[in-house]
Amino acid sequence: MDNLITFSITVFTGFFAITNPISNMTVFLSLTQGDDRKTKQDINKRANIIAFIIVTVFILLGKFIFELFNISIPAFKITGGILIFFIGFEMLQSKKSNVKNIKNVDEDENIAISPLAIPILAGPGTIVTAMNFVANVEPLKIFLVIAIFGSMSIITYFTFSLSSYVVKIVGNNVISVIGKLMGLIIAIIGTGMVIQGIKISFSLMS
Repeated sequence: MDNLITFSITVFTGFFAITNPISNMTVFLSLTQGDDRKTKQDINKRANIIAFIIVTVFILLGKFIFELFNISIPAFKITGGILIFFIGFEMLQSKKSNVKNIKNVDEDENIAISPLAIPILAGPGTIVTAMNFVANVEPLKIFLVIAIFGSMSIITYFTFSLSSYVVKIVGNNVISVIGKLMGLIIAIIGTGMVIQGIKISFSLMS
């Protein structure tokens, strides 16, 4: 039981850091600027549902994908860890990926799908993190990962719903600091994945 609780806390922390709902509030507000409340809520709900479906598919099909492309667990952990580390490093440096440049979003584009669901909520980092959590684990832990990401999607939905009020109260500077802290956590998670991959490769697991 203690192992499951520790695993659940680790998964939740990882998902919270990588999806970063607090920092992404400003992105959501910018993408939906000028829309009425109903439109914002529709976009918010659709984006989170799509993100949940995408990540769940990768969680359930992760083992099949590994076998299809002959991907070893150590190679995945090391490569995924490096990718996640650089995502966290960019957040610490306050750099934003080009795919999140909201100034270039086409007004006719369904922003709930792109860029909100993909890649902001269900980007490469989120997918790699999810697949890492279910790599070589029992079915119960796979179910836990899906359930935890589902709860994360619900939290993100309510965070985006309250984004206008939260930004006014705490200000952009506080949100920026939180974003950097999340970046540090993500970088640490990535480093941990690399270490795990190396240990498995050289049979150093205790």
